Amino acid sequence: MYHKVIIVGNLGRDPEMRFIPSGQAVTTFSVAVSDGFGDRKKTIWFRVSAWEKQAETCNNFLKKGSKVLVEGRINADDSGNPRTWSRQDGSTGTSYELTAQTVRFLSSRNEATAETSAADGGYPDLPIDEDEIPF
Repeated sequence: MYHKVIIVGNLGRDPEMRFIPSGQAVTTFSVAVSDGFGDRKKTIWFRVSAWEKQAETCNNFLKKGSKVLVEGRINADDSGNPRTWSRQDGSTGTSYELTAQTVRFLSSRNEATAETSAADGGYPDLPIDEDEIPF
């Protein structure tokens, strides 16, 4: 079987790159996707992992507020559900996690800089509650 997920959204924070013991680079970043409009508007957060050369490129060019299109596959828990985690207050949250196959940068460097320099520290039309980001 095969599945592919495509999301378009904005980075919630700067990407973080690390190296696994074998030396492969992995970059993780959170993407906020808006769904609905008006009173029914909600934000869905995805945690994205990019590997090897793509990880290095994402780390070099993406910043908080950057708009991206990500094509990839969902990483589910053993039962096929979104991964669950415990918040600091003890409540349970879920995390949608993607392994990127393709990452397309939709913002120029100037647009990303303008978005992140908003007075509230986020992008103007999407409120970010740091307690709600699961990572």
